[in-house]
Amino acid sequence: MSIQLIVDTGSDLPQHVIDENNIEVLPLVVHVNDEEYYDKETIQPSTLYSMMKDGAVPKTSQVPPERMKSLFEELASKNQPAIYLTLSSELSGTYQTACLVRDQLVEEGVDLDLTIVDSRSASLGYGLIAYYVSQKIRDEKTDTEQVVTYTNTLIDKIKHIFTVDDLEYLVRGGRVSKAAGFVGGLLKIKPVLHMEDGKLFPLEKVRGSKKVLSRLMELIDERGSQFENQTITISHADDLTRANELKAMIEDQLNVKNVMVNTIGCAIGAHTGPGTLAVYFLNGDPDTE
Repeated sequence: MSIQLIVDTGSDLPQHVIDENNIEVLPLVVHVNDEEYYDKETIQPSTLYSMMKDGAVPKTSQVPPERMKSLFEELASKNQPAIYLTLSSELSGTYQTACLVRDQLVEEGVDLDLTIVDSRSASLGYGLIAYYVSQKIRDEKTDTEQVVTYTNTLIDKIKHIFTVDDLEYLVRGGRVSKAAGFVGGLLKIKPVLHMEDGKLFPLEKVRGSKKVLSRLMELIDERGSQFENQTITISHADDLTRANELKAMIEDQLNVKNVMVNTIGCAIGAHTGPGTLAVYFLNGDPDTE
């Protein structure tokens, strides 16, 4: 029996990738204007970004344990082996809760073949790992141990580079320290950030949007390698124009296999804010250790 891959909405995968690869998706929760929503189910990114531009201050919480429990029990009833790749445990409690829910079910005697892996990634960096893993699972000869080993290899290779219009959203949500919130919007200075060990860190400051795109290209070239066998992913928060500009630059300047673009979902966008642009790639071939 083929392995069922599970992700949460922090992966920001395009729906066609989810459908084509039979990926199960669990929703993170968004709290805004005293209402609670399930990401991508009862609220869409465009709605959230409009609310944020009008002054709303959203918060998020992990995938509800009852949603996990229901899915895990369903898998067990079908004797379905599964791998749940979660949003970085440094950004969400989803990984820890999933482990607790699984362990409780096992203690209750439920026969559950479920491996839970912390992606140490976010948005389409996390989604890119899931995309590659879903392709690996298509090989019927691949067992769970082999898929998990492959997943961890990808986690070690993944690179996240992104820019935001204003660090205030990340500071407010505790995703970066207050000391990092030093950028003045009036100066048109754009902060560039990256991810290490599942955490977000400011990297540098760049003046002007055009220079940001050029600098992102330089960082891709510096930090990645073997692009000819890769899919590079771009995610954006209500900024498709710049996302497509970056896509065109990547296709023009790098010998890349494919470029995938998608909107940043509510769970991530609630913290990064409108205007965020991010790119994700590997330092190495996805199919070699």
